[in-house]
Amino acid sequence: MEKQDIPEDAYLDKLVSDIIKDKEWAYGRPIESIFIGGGTPSLMSGDFYKRLLESLNQHLTLSPTAEITMEANPGAIEAQRFSSYRSAGINRLSLGVQSFQDEKLLKLGRIHTSDNAQNAIDVITQAGFDNYNIDLMHGLPNQSLQDACFDLETAIKLNPTHLSWYQLTIEPNTEFFSRPPSLPNEDDLCDIIDAGQELIAQAGYNQYEISAYAKPDKQSRHNMNYWKFGDYLAIGAGAHGKITQPDGQAFRYRKVRQPNHYLDTNRLSTTAAIETIESTALPLEFLMNTLRLTHGFHQDLFEQTTGQPFSIIEKSINETVKEGLLERENKVIRPTIKGRMYLNELLERFLD
Repeated sequence: MEKQDIPEDAYLDKLVSDIIKDKEWAYGRPIESIFIGGGTPSLMSGDFYKRLLESLNQHLTLSPTAEITMEANPGAIEAQRFSSYRSAGINRLSLGVQSFQDEKLLKLGRIHTSDNAQNAIDVITQAGFDNYNIDLMHGLPNQSLQDACFDLETAIKLNPTHLSWYQLTIEPNTEFFSRPPSLPNEDDLCDIIDAGQELIAQAGYNQYEISAYAKPDKQSRHNMNYWKFGDYLAIGAGAHGKITQPDGQAFRYRKVRQPNHYLDTNRLSTTAAIETIESTALPLEFLMNTLRLTHGFHQDLFEQTTGQPFSIIEKSINETVKEGLLERENKVIRPTIKGRMYLNELLERFLD
């Protein structure tokens, strides 16, 4: 849909209908975080988000200290709108910069420039946001160590409270997949990661997940919920959710992707699919998330979220400790530096 075609009232009505239908899956639990994704928040007005949050508070228990994040594109930042978003109750932004070098952005197919990104930070701080994330990529086509460090140094000067710094992955059905670009080799990538992490640490950011770095007490609460294998509701076109029921049965579900399908008044349900997570799959799903965290997990969390005894994975835990991929301190299990570098190989130890 084009901006002028977005029917705000109709879309809000659908969102509220979703909230009412799905609120039973909250099982009385308070909403501690909200993530408004999509990258183009200026498609909707500040009044839209104000009414949406009021509806959430009416039908669910919205924590007064909830983290409410909006995802934004640097080329779609408008000062007046972002002031209204802040007034509506949104208190955190995630800015998809990816790189501060125009030639890299062009190869990635981004429509914004480095200047757009840096100007966007000025706009959002003037709008009253003091908690925001900058998304950056490394391992870009023809990226040198100096290129990667330049991006990080530029971001750090802008003083975000949070940095997401992750490696470019080539996805199927993309231009890069059909025409692979020249990417840094493994040795160069290791040099980039080592130098980048040193820069980030010197600037006062703590790594708490494979690709996430935060100033003290500024970790993304929403993402922490994902990585702790927590539950979340899916509200809106293309949204995904995961729910654990009181009996321990867990399932994932997703809403229809296209906004025009989501708004279709003839559609009986906005839910496109529901998939049960088999009990045998829960341990691996748990580990796929929690082992991304540098501080790992407490074994009690495993039992609380999977409903299964820790003993079913304990043998594999002990074996991977011996291999130097995990370390165990009392009841806390965390990946070593080697384990984080070879996370896929680490997870393979738990496939059975």
